[in-house]
Amino acid sequence: MPKTQGSQRVHNKTMSKALLSKSLILAALLICAMFPYARGVAQQVGDDQVVIEFQDNGQALINPKMGWTMHFYSNIPSNYGSRLAPSDSLEWFEGCSTVYLRLPWAYLEPEEGVFNWAIVDTPAQRWISKGKKVAFRFTTSENWMEYATPKWVFDAGAKYVRYTWGSHEGDDGTSVDPEFDDPVYLEKLENFLAAAGRRYNGNPNVAFIDVGTYGMWGEGHSTLGIDRGASYSRMTPERTLAVVKKHIDLHKKYFPDTLLCISDDVAGPERPGFDFPETDYAFSQGVSLRDDSILVQPAPKNWFHDDMAQKFWPTLPVILEHEHFKASQERGAWNSELLKKSVEDYHASYMSIHWFPQQEWEEEQETARQINRRLGYRLMPERVSYPRAVKIDEFFDVQWRLQNRGVAPCYDGGFVTLTLKDEQDGIVSVLVDETFDVHELPVGAPEAAPRVERTARFRIGHVAPTTLPGKYKLYLSVGSRDGSPIYELPLDAPTDGQKRYLLGEIELLAK
Repeated sequence: MPKTQGSQRVHNKTMSKALLSKSLILAALLICAMFPYARGVAQQVGDDQVVIEFQDNGQALINPKMGWTMHFYSNIPSNYGSRLAPSDSLEWFEGCSTVYLRLPWAYLEPEEGVFNWAIVDTPAQRWISKGKKVAFRFTTSENWMEYATPKWVFDAGAKYVRYTWGSHEGDDGTSVDPEFDDPVYLEKLENFLAAAGRRYNGNPNVAFIDVGTYGMWGEGHSTLGIDRGASYSRMTPERTLAVVKKHIDLHKKYFPDTLLCISDDVAGPERPGFDFPETDYAFSQGVSLRDDSILVQPAPKNWFHDDMAQKFWPTLPVILEHEHFKASQERGAWNSELLKKSVEDYHASYMSIHWFPQQEWEEEQETARQINRRLGYRLMPERVSYPRAVKIDEFFDVQWRLQNRGVAPCYDGGFVTLTLKDEQDGIVSVLVDETFDVHELPVGAPEAAPRVERTARFRIGHVAPTTLPGKYKLYLSVGSRDGSPIYELPLDAPTDGQKRYLLGEIELLAK
């Protein structure tokens, strides 16, 4: 039966839709052919709009104020960087961003005014040369050596206590501790911190410095008896608070432009709770928290101060240190699931590598990879939509959907930026959305981070510089207000080598 004219129009319309659909599919396939790198990237190109949807690639990110910290020196100089070649800065330990150097003062100033900075600067430069950071703790009390505070300090008249670890106090003791509020000791310590401050304060290569000059191993143990060093048995709560404040104030004086942190144990190693005078004072001075006691004991004593951390993490990065890896295993305290849980409970930005790193990586690499997907912040642009073509000097809109898939805020903040580049990699236009700071992205439970939808309005080539019509590559980045990229993103898209991620192509039309 012959078709009517009306049915023919319907048929033609249906065919037109089918052809359009096929055209869109072919266009999408063409994009995929043009960008075969884009695994985990779905692109749709219509007549007017390009839509890109990204999947998190699950990779570790090296970003400011987060990552794994490698104990190159863990008090004892041979722990744990002694087996690393000079060229080895742990690129293979995914997510390692920082080398951590924790040493007694005596190794750094063996004679008054004579400094041995090479002991820290040498390993530090190995990491810095690879674009990574360094962190420090300078201790004045160690149970495994005689003089953690240099002997010349006591020769100058500083008061001290001699003791044998785990045994007794007396003149035959094998270790010497200062009285942590002695005036001579504090004068000499201040001179040392002033010298360290001249080198490291405000240094962009320094991630953080511990307030570690008070208490055993720099952890501030101040209420324990002779089994932790006899000098502590005389520390009343009032004296402890005064000493903690003094050591915080000294560090703030000489490192005013550097992130500082202090051990939770200054408030007592096994006292759970939210508020303590010592850590409250630290917080009031902008000093963050570190917990050196993760998995030291088996559950349920796997840690004590996740409640304390709730005051700190919304504004300051929290640092976690698990027990020496093999020591934790030997006493039955190690638990990979609990290690991951500690990151969640503390909203941690840093986690330690506290053993010979090769061995820890071999045994716990899957745990480390899972932690990397949550540790610190994880900025994820899930979806971007932009016009396929825009006229020069006319406004246009770009939409994106953002998440922070980590456990902590992006403390330094930043702004989404679009950058147009030509075939010679020249920058044609830089467009920064200053209406939203990624610091404001909320954090959430795993797989449940809140999403933020944004629309930004831009204009290209208004007044200057000279902008010519043509097709250009379009990149996305997150960084400073001037468009400088800062942050790695978990995207399987090629970059320009400067943390700009390729979205696709955009065409500029003449006015």
